[in-house]
Amino acid sequence: MTVNHGFHAVMTAQPGRGDELVALLLDAPSLPNEDCVVFLVSRSGANPDVIWLAEGWTSQQAHTAFFASEPAQAFVAKLQPLLAGESQYSDAVPVGGKPAF
Repeated sequence: MTVNHGFHAVMTAQPGRGDELVALLLDAPSLPNEDCVVFLVSRSGANPDVIWLAEGWTSQQAHTAFFASEPAQAFVAKLQPLLAGESQYSDAVPVGGKPAF
C-alpha cells in the first residue's frame, strides 16, 4: 500500500513513565488497521521518557476516520495521563527505507 499521509510526533512521558507510554503505543488499536501502513515507536537513548512516533496512512481521510472511532478515542484517553505537556507534531510522508526488525 502507498502512504499518502503521515506524521512524526515527539511525546514526553511523565517522569519515569516512558516504559508505560511505549507499551501503550505498541498496543495501539491502529496497529491491526490496514490503512495504517507505518507505525514506528522509538525512544531517546539519553532520556527514556522522550518517545518518537512515526505514522503513515493510506490517506488523510483514513487517518481521520480511524481517530474518530471509539477504540481510538479510548486509546487517546489512556494516553493523555502519561504525557507531560503537549506533543510536537510535524507532517511527514515516508517514501522508502527498510525496517530495522
